[in-house]
Amino acid sequence: MDRPGISVEANGRGEEIRLGGKLGEMTLTRQVLTLAMWPLLEQVLAFFVGMTDILIAGRMADGVERIAILDAMSLGGYVGWFIYIFQGAVATGVMALVSRATGARDSKLSALGLGQGLWLGFLAGLAAFFILQFGASYLIEWMGLSPAAAEQAEKYIRIFAWCGPVAGAMFAVNAALRGSGDTKTPFLAMVVVNVVNMSVSILLVFGPAPFGGRGVEGIALGTVSGWIAGLVTVVLMLALKRNEGLRWTREGLRFHAATMLRIWRVGVPQAIEIAGMWMIHSYGLRVISNLNKEGALGAHFIAIRLESMSFLPGFAIAAAAAALTGQYLGAGSREMALKVVRFSWKLAVGLMISMGLCFVLGREWLIGLMAPGSDLHAELAGPLLVVCAFTQPFFATCIILKTTMRGAGATKLVMRWAFGSMIFYRIGVLWVLSQTEWISLTAVWIVIGFDLVTQAVVFTRLHFKGKWLDAKV
Repeated sequence: MDRPGISVEANGRGEEIRLGGKLGEMTLTRQVLTLAMWPLLEQVLAFFVGMTDILIAGRMADGVERIAILDAMSLGGYVGWFIYIFQGAVATGVMALVSRATGARDSKLSALGLGQGLWLGFLAGLAAFFILQFGASYLIEWMGLSPAAAEQAEKYIRIFAWCGPVAGAMFAVNAALRGSGDTKTPFLAMVVVNVVNMSVSILLVFGPAPFGGRGVEGIALGTVSGWIAGLVTVVLMLALKRNEGLRWTREGLRFHAATMLRIWRVGVPQAIEIAGMWMIHSYGLRVISNLNKEGALGAHFIAIRLESMSFLPGFAIAAAAAALTGQYLGAGSREMALKVVRFSWKLAVGLMISMGLCFVLGREWLIGLMAPGSDLHAELAGPLLVVCAFTQPFFATCIILKTTMRGAGATKLVMRWAFGSMIFYRIGVLWVLSQTEWISLTAVWIVIGFDLVTQAVVFTRLHFKGKWLDAKV
């Protein structure tokens, strides 16, 4: 059934399967690359925003004060991930629903997914806001930060929590757009987020009076300002769209319990999974913060930011693959869904292995860029990038296979199998290791690496068994 240059397949009834719009006239390779291009540029921007935050934090002070600020920003990064527990749950449900509706050419259901996702995303982010406002002090105390780092962390988290409802709504809208095959509009909106974030953060930290001198609070205010500007942008861009595709409708924005339930049914397992992951990772963070080594938490944060040079593009490819997988399943072609996943898998593995080599060869220069003149952070973070390089193909496998399974609606399957490995390695093995003299920051990263290897093997097996293709949305 294949025609030259066009990705065409047949469903079980012998009917030709072709995606709607411009995607239907593209080869599979072009479909993936087209949908991945804008998320990839978006992830590159996100990387530079993260880099900007740490570059600012690493230059705000020297000596002991810089160590405290970097440790506080490390915890701040995990707080951002906590907000994503709620955002990601709604976004996953919205993308799964809208991609299936797009594949089935059901514009009414697509609009319902967009509108109900907006309200669910806002409410989910609001819940995250209240949890952080009331729980920040307990979290900081449990982590065991130094008094100086704890003071900086609380300042940052109190303001950063305001991102919750705004970012939650924007994540849902962006997920709906990606599910419909539009990855350009979310990219443009995220350009606004990132430009405003960087500009306001730099102004509030290093700018002249009365703007500058606000420290970590200035970084947090920059982040909040960016998300507000981004949400306004994406809402207006959708409202002004005149061509065919996803758009706001009055019916879609009215409360619709059945659609919300469908989004929630897919998203809840994702929320449970990410919440469990967050708690598991927070235990690992606690182990690191209690190491008998000054600066360990900051070095961990630096290594994570550098590693994001590889896994953020990996997630961009996965986002494209998830959208296409859902659309092909909605159109009735399991065969094309599988082809999408396997092509994306090879692409992500190749890209992330290449980035791993860069980590090994350029680690001293990269760390020096993040924390100039800090021999302590160079000593601690250098070995972490070597460990990171060895785990890249396994990390890529996890990203692609888990994301596409979620995009197909198989969030319960992903949750069940991911937890087992993480609990064993990131709690069980880390706890045992923390009771011995061999515990170190590098040893913690090696344990995390074994977890990624195990998950890669497990999800490869699940992929080829194919039960995830039967998930209901």
